[in-house]
Amino acid sequence: MISLKQIKLLQFSFLCLLSLTLLLHITLSYIPFVAVVLRLLLTHLHLSIFLSICMLLSIFCGLKTRPSPVFLINYACFKPPPHRKCLYGVAESFLLRNQHFTQETIEFMRKIYLKSGLGDETYAPPFIFEEDTTPTLKCAIQEAQEGIFSSIDALLSKTLIDPLSIDIVIVTCGSFSHSPSLSSLIVNHYNLKPDVKTYNLSGMGCGSGVLSIDCAARVLRASGKVQHALVVITESTTLNWYSGDNRSMLVTNCIFRVGCTAAMLTNDRSRRSVAKMELVDMLRTHHGADDRSYRAAFQEEDDKGYTGVALTKDLVRVAGVNLREHLTILAPRVLPLSQLVLYAYSVAMAALSRGESKPTVPDFTAAFEHMCIHTGGKAVIEQVARVLRLRGEVTEPARMSLNRFGNTSSSLVFYELAYFEAKKRVKKGDKMWMIAFGTGFKIGSLVWKWLQNSAQENDNPWNDCIQRYPLDAW
Repeated sequence: MISLKQIKLLQFSFLCLLSLTLLLHITLSYIPFVAVVLRLLLTHLHLSIFLSICMLLSIFCGLKTRPSPVFLINYACFKPPPHRKCLYGVAESFLLRNQHFTQETIEFMRKIYLKSGLGDETYAPPFIFEEDTTPTLKCAIQEAQEGIFSSIDALLSKTLIDPLSIDIVIVTCGSFSHSPSLSSLIVNHYNLKPDVKTYNLSGMGCGSGVLSIDCAARVLRASGKVQHALVVITESTTLNWYSGDNRSMLVTNCIFRVGCTAAMLTNDRSRRSVAKMELVDMLRTHHGADDRSYRAAFQEEDDKGYTGVALTKDLVRVAGVNLREHLTILAPRVLPLSQLVLYAYSVAMAALSRGESKPTVPDFTAAFEHMCIHTGGKAVIEQVARVLRLRGEVTEPARMSLNRFGNTSSSLVFYELAYFEAKKRVKKGDKMWMIAFGTGFKIGSLVWKWLQNSAQENDNPWNDCIQRYPLDAW
């Protein structure tokens, strides 16, 4: 962080530089004055030295306090083995074996599943395939380890980065807090150096993948002592399984699936040539001051003591309202001038009409070539499309990711990112927008600039099926 002393020094240097600029301007506009200035500088050597030092200090402080760039070197998405596919028959068999569910509850979940937009190739946690239908801590740890180790191994293999050069480890897992922590699990497994900085984020919902990248980027931009940040984005669905009959809590059983992503970020400018993307902007907004937003998705016990996450009827409305607030902050930072002028004009006309007309929504496709939209569910994707007035081809990656992998919670936008690469749609210089929602209610945006053309990598989770997408029906 910049100290107060540095700020004052920088301000003083700028003042001196401004004074020198004004002096030069007067000199150029009044030629006879040149001789006076030159004589003054030559006869007062200490003044010349002082002004030179001020200029050098200004340049040095400007370079020193300039935030470091942040690059995404690469990422890897976990793809479970084929025998973990949650086919419709597998899911139904599990529900019928579960003695906690009534026939009415099973029928409700069946209807939700069929309307969810999920396909027949999503992946379920290990306990779903066991004879014992009770989710245990052992199964939760197994699920976490499989996703974390597989994605990190793939990432290290692609980046060729020595684990000992990792300076920061950030792990986000919404509602599974294992002891020792998941970051400790990584430090132990990969024998990371003793002074590695570790962070664990929890309770932040599906948006925590974007928020964890934001967190890593802020550390990398502010510090010159750290260079490589490993961000692991996962969720353990095992202990989130709900065994009661509260319908608002049963929805999570139907849409959440296994997923994990590992990403490597750096502020090392020499890595720019091999990095995939550069992070050019980021925004986080928190809408928890509003009670409805705060309780839109809420973990609690039902009247029988079963713990679950209730997705209320307000969730889609809350997402739409808070998205509009988020966009009012983001828009001036990313939209081209033409869109901003049109938006300002529509706002003025709406004010003059005294509410008879509403401001038009800016065209965000004019700012970004690609969008990774929150894949929280079919209704959420449709709500985002309505708010932003997006065409079907823009929401295609989100819809197809939901179909193929389900709601993988915090890692969902990275499975969309992999879809773009598998389709080879990304070119060097393209801008990409990632946006995700989280409980609380939080919204996070990341704006990336691609430094490479998209490449078909061997570990892309879409490799075995990309030719079948996009699907005609969803």
